[in-house]
Amino acid sequence: MAVATYSDVLQAQNILKGVVHCTPVLTSHYLNSQSNAKIFLKCENFQRVGAFKFRGAYHAITRLELSDTKIPIITLSSGNHAQGVALSCRLHGLQAIIVMPEPINPFKLAAVQGYGATVHQVATRGEGDRMVHNLMVQTNGRFVHAFNDPHVIAGQGTATLEFLESHPDLDVLLAPVGGGGLLSGACLAAHGVNPAIKVYACEPALALDAIYSIQKNRIGPPSRTDTIAEGLRTTLGDLTLTILGKHLEGFFIVEEHEIVQAMKIAFERLKIVIEPSSAVALAPVLRGESALQGKRVGVIVTGGNIDLLHFCDVCRKETY
Repeated sequence: MAVATYSDVLQAQNILKGVVHCTPVLTSHYLNSQSNAKIFLKCENFQRVGAFKFRGAYHAITRLELSDTKIPIITLSSGNHAQGVALSCRLHGLQAIIVMPEPINPFKLAAVQGYGATVHQVATRGEGDRMVHNLMVQTNGRFVHAFNDPHVIAGQGTATLEFLESHPDLDVLLAPVGGGGLLSGACLAAHGVNPAIKVYACEPALALDAIYSIQKNRIGPPSRTDTIAEGLRTTLGDLTLTILGKHLEGFFIVEEHEIVQAMKIAFERLKIVIEPSSAVALAPVLRGESALQGKRVGVIVTGGNIDLLHFCDVCRKETY
């Protein structure tokens, strides 16, 4: 499978024009004072489906160029990618089949079903992989991977391209890392525009795998995956490993209590709701990382899909 390039991100931007929202960039005197830097937040929590994932899903499905609208699109996801595929299929007049492994966020499940997708719930990701294989055989469907797909990566990269069009003088870019699709696209876009931009991955301490995979140049599973940041519990893919290994400046590791605190501050100070995965990228700003001080720092706020009761419960706790 070909690795995505900066040229692919530019092509994706043309395809997505008029389809995705041009999401706002927020600033905050509070964040600037906490970090001793100038902070800019690219708010993909205001994207369609409430997350950046819509960009990659829509672009990948468009590039399939299906001759028969009866051919279903199949994916494995219990998160925002599931929503992105479901809505993208509805917009394309296609049938989406989503295999969702536990744990399943009820808010995201309801959204996927609301977009008209057929949902199969399974107990484990391994069971999900087997079901996807069987569905592909039974339906002759087309599979869209959540992150390890060059068209998905290129689509995700348009968020950073859009970011840099409005703020071309960023010194640093922060984004969370799970499977690495967003971060890979961010690297391609950022270094295509300005090779001097330093891109950092932000990873939960309770789902560490990307940092070790890149150090060893091979994909390895995390020792545990019980982080509150449910969207970051997956491992890298071979495509994302290749891109990140070439482009990343480094990593910021984030503890669970920092994720909760970042969510609370986003709500109380910034007046926005962000999901735990987004908070992972905000946490290094709040703790005043030395590598950020005096810099113009861009942070990609990846999504805001969290149910209200769970959000209030999480924010009520000082530690997780």
